[in-house]
Amino acid sequence: MKRSPKGLFFILWYNSVMKKMSIVALVGQTNAGKSSIFNRLARKNIAIVAREEGTTRDNVITNIDDKFLLIDTAGLKKPTDDFEMTIQEQVADAVESADIILLVLDSTKYFDHRDTKLAKNVLRSGKKVYLVLNKADLAESLPINEFRALGIDPTNTFYVSATTGQGFDRLVSVLPDEKINTEHTELKIALIGRPNVGKSSLFNTLGKKQQAVVSSKQGTTRDINRFNIKYKGRQIEILDTAGLRKPGKREVGIEKFSAIRTLSAIEESDICCLLIDSTEPHSKLDQALAGQIVEAGKGIMVVVTKSDLLENAEPTNYFGEENVKNRTAADFLIDALEKDFDFLPYAPVVLTSSETGKNVTQIFELALEIDSARHTEIKTSELNKILNEAIISHTPAGLKNTHPKPKYIVQTDTCPPWFVVHGHDLELLHWSWKRFLERKIREKYPFIGTPIKFSYRNDGKD
Repeated sequence: MKRSPKGLFFILWYNSVMKKMSIVALVGQTNAGKSSIFNRLARKNIAIVAREEGTTRDNVITNIDDKFLLIDTAGLKKPTDDFEMTIQEQVADAVESADIILLVLDSTKYFDHRDTKLAKNVLRSGKKVYLVLNKADLAESLPINEFRALGIDPTNTFYVSATTGQGFDRLVSVLPDEKINTEHTELKIALIGRPNVGKSSLFNTLGKKQQAVVSSKQGTTRDINRFNIKYKGRQIEILDTAGLRKPGKREVGIEKFSAIRTLSAIEESDICCLLIDSTEPHSKLDQALAGQIVEAGKGIMVVVTKSDLLENAEPTNYFGEENVKNRTAADFLIDALEKDFDFLPYAPVVLTSSETGKNVTQIFELALEIDSARHTEIKTSELNKILNEAIISHTPAGLKNTHPKPKYIVQTDTCPPWFVVHGHDLELLHWSWKRFLERKIREKYPFIGTPIKFSYRNDGKD
C-alpha cells in the first residue's frame, strides 16, 4: 500500500438533470424461489440458492444491463428475534425503495394469510406490482383463478419456471428496457465507510461549507448528499453516504436505506474514498467494503480521518505495540493498514483532518491521478513483452500435472483496465501465477488506486 505524498464503496441517484435508474424488488415468503428467479434475470448465479428456507438473509442487489437495479430480499416471515426483525425491516426498506415489485409465490401451493397480507401491503404502496408464480413447469401448478383473491390483475400475473426459463420472455417484456446512460463528464468521488467515521465532516471540509448535518450520533446521514466543485479545470462531484454497518446491526429509522444507498454510491462513482477512523481499530467491515469497491472496478484510496488526534497519542493506545524510538502513532497506523489491506498494495493512504484541513486537498490530487490510471491503455506489443518476460522468469504453474500455455495478452477495456490472456489450458493456471502476472504489469504501470481485471480465454489447440 503506497503512502501518498505530503501536502495534502445493488440504486443510481443522479442529479436533477439526469434520469434515475428504476429499482425492481423481488418479495415473497421463504422458499418461493426468489433467489432462483433473481439469478435467472441476472443471467448468472449471484444469490445463494438452497432447499432450506431463509437462505437469503440480506438484500442482494445487481445492475441488469444498466436498465434497472434488481433486489433479491429475504423471505418474509414472522420475526422471532431481534436479528430476524432486522432482516424483515431490510425487506420493508427494499419495498419502499422500489419502483416495481415482483411478488413471488409458489404456484404449486395455495396462498395463505401471510401472502394475502403481503399482497395488500405492496398494492397499498402505489408501486407497480406483478404477481410471479414460480415452478410453473411442475404438474402440481395451480390455475390462475386460485390466485385472483390476492387482488392483483390477472394481466399482471406471470407463470414462470426459474429452473427451465419458462415464462421469462413475457416477464422480462414488462420490466424496464431502456438503457440508462451511465457516462458522465464529471469525476464522481464517493465517501464510503462505517457510521460516525467522519464522512460528513470531510464532505463539509471538501465543499468548504456546511452541506451535511454533522453530529456525534451514528448514522445521521440518511441520503446521498452531493456537491460539485471545479478543481484544476475538472468538474468533480462528491457523494456523501450513510454509514454501512454489519448486516445484523442495521437499525430502522435513521439508517433506513443506508445499505442500499451506500452500494448505489459505489456503483455510481468513479473513485471511492474508504474512510478509516484513526481513533478506532479498523474492522472486517472495512475490508468487506474495500472488497466491494474493488469488485465494482472502482478507483480506491484509503482516507484516514481525525489524524490530528494521532499527533500526541501513544502508539500503544491504538494497536497494543510497544513504542519505538522515532516511531509515531501514525507510523503504527500505516503499518496496520498495510497488513490488514495487503490485498490493496496499489491503494494510496491519506492522513487527513477535517478539523485542521490537513491533507484534505490531497484527495483531489490523488483522485485526478487515479482517474488517469483508470483510463490507461497499454499497447499490445508492450503487454506481450511483459507476458513473455513473466513466462521466462517464472514458468506458469498448472494443476493436475498440466502445463498451461499463455500465448498472448490484449487490453480490452478501461475503467477499470481489463486484460484478456489467450492460450491453452488456462483454466488450470494456478492463482499464484495470475497474481505474479499482475505484479509484473504493475511494476511498469503502477495503476495507482486502480484495480485491474483479467480474463483467461482458451483458444484452439496448435
